[in-house]
Amino acid sequence: QVHLVESGGGSVQPGGSLRLSCAASGINFGIYTMRWYRQAPGKQRDLVAHITAGGELTYADSVRARFTISRDNAKNTVYLQMNNLEPEDTAVYYCNAFHFYRGNYWGQGTQVTVSP
Repeated sequence: QVHLVESGGGSVQPGGSLRLSCAASGINFGIYTMRWYRQAPGKQRDLVAHITAGGELTYADSVRARFTISRDNAKNTVYLQMNNLEPEDTAVYYCNAFHFYRGNYWGQGTQVTVSP
């Protein structure tokens, strides 16, 4: 059974930092593209960043230069370092594991709130 468990969310003031983690089990982690999405109230779920099995990175324009995605295959974990947070970053952040042939899996989400 596949589990993706996010952690590291919380409340922070504008300009602050948080690091999200997503621990995966039940999958061959190293062959999956790992993604972070976020969903604000009343809005669609949007891609924030992704890292392929080969280490290629992609970021949404709104977070480029502030957020960094990374992965530790030995720990089956993907991270999202978020710096210089803005109120517009407030959302539930979801971890996603994707492989074209082996499936698409989601975590339960972790809340990030940025407010003065």
